[in-house]
Amino acid sequence: MSARLFKLVFTVPHSSLEVCKQAVFSAGAGIFPGGKYTEVCFETQGTGQFIPSAEAKPAIGEAGKVVKVEETKVEVQCIGKDVVVAAVDKLKRAHPYEEVAYEVYAMEDV
Repeated sequence: MSARLFKLVFTVPHSSLEVCKQAVFSAGAGIFPGGKYTEVCFETQGTGQFIPSAEAKPAIGEAGKVVKVEETKVEVQCIGKDVVVAAVDKLKRAHPYEEVAYEVYAMEDV
């Protein structure tokens, strides 16, 4: 039985894009089965929005005010649960935000 596939999706300000991608790649994310391709991802540009609370320690903006940030959405495949768990851990360490916006999906082979 082959390892399960997962997709990690996260958003990051443009200024921290390469640092965060290298962090998840160093955990083994972005490798296609068979290993012929590495550091594979898909990027989409967009605008993120949030309002920090009084208890927050935002890297950008200030409490109680709407913050809009030009960000990149990154989608990357992970082979095996251990890889996606490690990639999320490294992403959280590299990302500039107090709360990192990310999603993990189990992928089906069809």
